[in-house]
Amino acid sequence: MYIIFLGAPGAGKGTQAANVARELGLAHIATGDLFRQALEKGTKLGIKAKSYMERGELVPNQLTIAMVSERLSAPDSRRGAILDGFPRNLEQAEALNKTLAGQGKTVDKVIYIKVSQEELIKRLSGRWLCRQCQTPYHITDAPPKVGGKCDQCGGELYQRPDDSKESIKKRLRVYFAETTPLIDYYARAGKLVEVDGEGEVAEVAKRIISAVNGALIQGGYNY
Repeated sequence: MYIIFLGAPGAGKGTQAANVARELGLAHIATGDLFRQALEKGTKLGIKAKSYMERGELVPNQLTIAMVSERLSAPDSRRGAILDGFPRNLEQAEALNKTLAGQGKTVDKVIYIKVSQEELIKRLSGRWLCRQCQTPYHITDAPPKVGGKCDQCGGELYQRPDDSKESIKKRLRVYFAETTPLIDYYARAGKLVEVDGEGEVAEVAKRIISAVNGALIQGGYNY
């Protein structure tokens, strides 16, 4: 079973993808983690990716595709995987189809966690971090006990520049411009399942598990 999770920044995609992967016993393949691991190990692909990341540029499609393809060939991916953060565009989607087809596999379902732009801005703009220990907080969902101070070490809380409302709006514009064609692509293929991503984390998780279970039954999988 190979499932793709799509969702804008702030939709909770990473958290939900990890939860579903654990529940179903599937590999959780997140491109952000792949880049970090490759950098730590000093692999050829990691060294190539580092040069782009240091310049603040997106890692090229070919390099990202190579990393994901390599990860999909690992033993723990043979039973299936949850793909988180990949594909990001049509070129990557088509490359993923070729990679899986070469292994006699296919994308089974695509879970799109849909959250309104207003809610995304609220979630992202409320994030704060401790300067000393990097503990995350959220002004409304997980506020500190004392305003502006970390509960763990007492350090000063700050907001990253890319979490300002204007920066967030720009990030969301870029995301939707790139991902909307991808959503349409999987909808036409009959593989897209849209899930309401607003509400408590546990509540959203139940909706996603229900959608995934429906896909399992439809596909004749037994987990």
